[in-house]
Amino acid sequence: MRAYSVIYSPEADADLADLYSYLAFEASPQIAYRYVGELLDICESLSHYPDRGLPRFDMRPGLRTLIHKRRVVIAYEVSAQVVTVLGIFTGGRDYASDL
Repeated sequence: MRAYSVIYSPEADADLADLYSYLAFEASPQIAYRYVGELLDICESLSHYPDRGLPRFDMRPGLRTLIHKRRVVIAYEVSAQVVTVLGIFTGGRDYASDL
């Protein structure tokens, strides 16, 4: 099985930083660290199983999404040997408009 590289768009990086800040303030830095770590683990696991997400080619060519705990949508695309995480959308945010 070939491994893909996983990269994060600037928007995905900002989404993760915003989520961490929100959770650290509302809950605790430990909870924020653990939750964002879970999301990063999921994203990194795409290096071995990039096609497991739901195809959303109707929204954008090559777009796939994963749902985490019914609250977070991870949007990404796969090309050649690279998985690009486009965004991490929380709390019912309209990711279709953002993409």
